[in-house]
Amino acid sequence: MVITVSLVFIFGIALAVLLKFKSLGAGAAIVAVLFGFYLADTEARTSVNDLMGAVITALPDR
Repeated sequence: MVITVSLVFIFGIALAVLLKFKSLGAGAAIVAVLFGFYLADTEARTSVNDLMGAVITALPDR
């Protein structure tokens, strides 16, 4: 749960930075957010969670 909240926070900040510097338009941001919500409701969520878990495990502890 802690990792999930942290990743949501990081991705939210990244999206906010992209919007701030106009690297991503408001329409594209809405599409990105909606894609995330719909992806979370599919069978792909297990694969995405497994992938993110593997990436986090692969990162060295600091």
